[in-house]
Amino acid sequence: MEDLDVPKLAEYLHLTPEQVKKMAVRGRLPGRRVGGQWRFSEAEIHHWLEEQIGVSDADELVKVQRVLDRVPGQQVERPIRELCSIETTAIPLNARTRSSVIRSMCDLAAQSGLMWDAPAMAEAVKAREKMHPTALDCGVALLHPRRPQTSILADSVVALAVCPSAMPFSDTGHLTDIFFLICSYDDAAHLRILAKLSRMVADGELLANLRGSESATQAHHYLCQAEEVIDDACSGLA
Repeated sequence: MEDLDVPKLAEYLHLTPEQVKKMAVRGRLPGRRVGGQWRFSEAEIHHWLEEQIGVSDADELVKVQRVLDRVPGQQVERPIRELCSIETTAIPLNARTRSSVIRSMCDLAAQSGLMWDAPAMAEAVKAREKMHPTALDCGVALLHPRRPQTSILADSVVALAVCPSAMPFSDTGHLTDIFFLICSYDDAAHLRILAKLSRMVADGELLANLRGSESATQAHHYLCQAEEVIDDACSGLA
């Protein structure tokens, strides 16, 4: 990854150079001055965007997704409904601890044939969870490693599982029973998948449908429906 100057970052985020400078001066963007000029690490900007996705409401998520969708040459190759197949969906997932959930989710993702070292992915996901838990207040966890694990992935893959009983998965006191595992092949794909999934799980109807699903096929059907709603909304705003 390379460092970005103000014009490049402004183009990337679809902001004006003055807006980028103001955000950097106020500490709202991770940057540093080099020879009197602002420089931004592309990796740090990706992590900053990930944090914005995590704290954004539904309207803000729409704006974040628009920014990500406009970045040229970095489109998600397949929709969520293809990244997350019936084979990588488990209803129910009979795991009762954080560690067993992570191991089971990585084994599930390996069923795609696109990931060939589930234990290595599990360790990377555990390390990310120790840094900052990915469980949301709505009972969903969006598991992922801190960086793409390209050495064990052929392409991006997403796994989905619902546990029969909710469990403590973070230190917030909220219980979690729906788990997504995002194994992205690159940072740009990760951000797009994360932003889109965040919008989808903000829909209470989808969560209720997933919790009521009796099979992987049924859960995948509800996931497809939810994604179509998001895609239709984006088409209407285009």
